[in-house]
Amino acid sequence: MRWLVFGSYDVRRHPRVGVLVEGLQGAGDEVIELNEPLTLDTAARIAVLRQPWRLPLLLGKLARCWTLLVVRALRQRRGSTAGPVDAVLVGYLGHFDVHLARLLFRGTPIVLDHLVSAAGTARDRGLAGAGGARERLMRAIDDAALRRADVVLVDTAEHLAALPAPARDRGIVVPVGAGAQWFAAGARTVRQRWPGGPAGGGRWRLRVVFVGLFTPLHGTRTLGAALAALAADDSIEVTVVGTGQDHPACRRAAADNPRVTWHDWIPAGELPALVAGHHVSLGIFGETAKAGRVVPTKVFQGAAAGCAIVTSDTAPQRRALGDAAVFVPAGDPAALASALRELAGDPDRLARFRRAARRRAVEHFWPATVVTPVRHRIDPTVRRDAAIPTPSPDASGGPTSDGSGAPTPAGGNLTTGPAWWVG
Repeated sequence: MRWLVFGSYDVRRHPRVGVLVEGLQGAGDEVIELNEPLTLDTAARIAVLRQPWRLPLLLGKLARCWTLLVVRALRQRRGSTAGPVDAVLVGYLGHFDVHLARLLFRGTPIVLDHLVSAAGTARDRGLAGAGGARERLMRAIDDAALRRADVVLVDTAEHLAALPAPARDRGIVVPVGAGAQWFAAGARTVRQRWPGGPAGGGRWRLRVVFVGLFTPLHGTRTLGAALAALAADDSIEVTVVGTGQDHPACRRAAADNPRVTWHDWIPAGELPALVAGHHVSLGIFGETAKAGRVVPTKVFQGAAAGCAIVTSDTAPQRRALGDAAVFVPAGDPAALASALRELAGDPDRLARFRRAARRRAVEHFWPATVVTPVRHRIDPTVRRDAAIPTPSPDASGGPTSDGSGAPTPAGGNLTTGPAWWVG
């Protein structure tokens, strides 16, 4: 199949788009990208709701991106000798881009990656109450975008059920997955034989990493309280990466713990190795409605990187991870602290969870695996159970079709972005 991936998405901020591109290419499809990144992150877009005077800035940047996209689309059409594409994939945060795609590519199936709704994000960040003017505006933006799409991608069954009835039949679940760089980072950990206990009888500490945006969905107030509860426990050290609205409160709560290292930002290319250098990767612990419907990007990435996963006990995360994670009640700092103490005190159990998470990632989160449902929707001759080259869980980060660890080229764009994005 031939795909055109289109829009103002920013793959460095939103790794979901990069995973889809990797997956399509890894499955053997041809991918053409027409992309002019809109240099406004979600926080900046949400700020327009708080400060409407920012709207001209958003519209101006969007107009510039659209002008460049139109020019490039026309050039691509004139210069192409391979015929039309089979589908146009509008990248994440494409609520406006999908309208332009529909105008430019009439008669071609339009696939919208609707990973988050505008209304849901506004509610999660406390900017739109139920039935208020802001929520009605955000819902109108969502509904208009969904009407323009022939196929709508969501990441969980819960998000599929939340789609408006007219769009639900056009929706399919495509998990977020993880990029190949994360699997490669995990392979290096595998080759270290899953370090969990003290080397040569020496002292060791459980290394825990949290990467996040510090929105209510992430539950970082719970994280801060858990870190405070671990202040007297010198067997656990924690790395925290990211910033956001709840960052100051989290940091104040954890101020008495001397074994927490804080980073506001880590370059995207360095994140896989940083996460893979830890024993445990933390997921989300928020109690919002949205937190109960998602599996965050960092859970997929942490598992691919060979970390044990500790995250909130929600239906979509249990469905995605099965028995390959430690689940704790959302919003319960005591339970989170207790789970980390237990892993620190039982290296064998820690190693089992690390192996289980890595294996789960290889079997279910590899890019070419996660795109199978959308490939099948566009071309029903694509088998849902088709064999997809994947990395060996225990030997290699390169793709292999037989589990031997011998690399097999799978193609793909290895671009990834920050791990903390979930919308």
